[in-house]
Amino acid sequence: MTQHSHHHGGHHGGHTSAHDAGLPDLLDLDAEIFGSYLDQVADWAGLRVRETPHRVVDVGAGTGAGSLTLARRFPAAEVVAIDRSEVMLERIRTAAHTQGLADRVIGVHADLNAGWPAVEAADVVWAASSLHEVADPDRVLRDMYAALNPDGVLVVVEMDALPRLLPENLGMGRPGLESRCHEALARMDWNAHPNWRGHIERACFVDVEERSFTSEATPAPPSAGRYAHTFLSRVRSALDGQLAVDDRDTLDRLLSDDGPDSVLHRGDLTVRGSRTAWIARR
Repeated sequence: MTQHSHHHGGHHGGHTSAHDAGLPDLLDLDAEIFGSYLDQVADWAGLRVRETPHRVVDVGAGTGAGSLTLARRFPAAEVVAIDRSEVMLERIRTAAHTQGLADRVIGVHADLNAGWPAVEAADVVWAASSLHEVADPDRVLRDMYAALNPDGVLVVVEMDALPRLLPENLGMGRPGLESRCHEALARMDWNAHPNWRGHIERACFVDVEERSFTSEATPAPPSAGRYAHTFLSRVRSALDGQLAVDDRDTLDRLLSDDGPDSVLHRGDLTVRGSRTAWIARR
């Protein structure tokens, strides 16, 4: 959802941390582990569109997991992936080529804080973990409204809680390390976003619906260790100087590359995440 200070430290929309060399890898891992919700939300959008979509716009496309999902779900559509990071757009082009979708997935370099790019009218506008990152979300929602064809569909998705990866009893004599980290991050507005329903309605959209989508896997998939290492490294950096000594030391052991407690080698990781999605019609 990144995001302000975070979802993963500045996500789509504008990609506030697009200069971060590790962010594209983290986004790809996030999609690999938690991405089952993408198909579910895209299917929901498919039920809401009244005609076959011919153009879909992915706002703050990141590394393109949503764009590629939309291209598969709507095979007659051109998918316009907007991001202000050329690094992200290059990832999208490479992935689209690999999946045989390069002829239908178009990257557009644009900073939405500067205005809506010159793209043709769309049948679906999709914004996953990106709307909260722009400076004026209400203006961008009005731009999205104007960018849609009559009866076009808007989809907004946000991570509604930070991912859960660690066992509950983890902590040096003090269980609950992950919960304490999440509480500290919440005080820093990590993953902060409003309930978008009222904003969407004020932008003149109608028939607004809201649903939650959960992702959970037990046992965790093989890539969970790499995801946990990348994600918790960002957590450790963000909370530097704010953690109790024992929690900091535990995190450092978890983040060692080859130590016995390293998340790269643990067999007790969990994968739990959830998203909230809003869907509306022009």
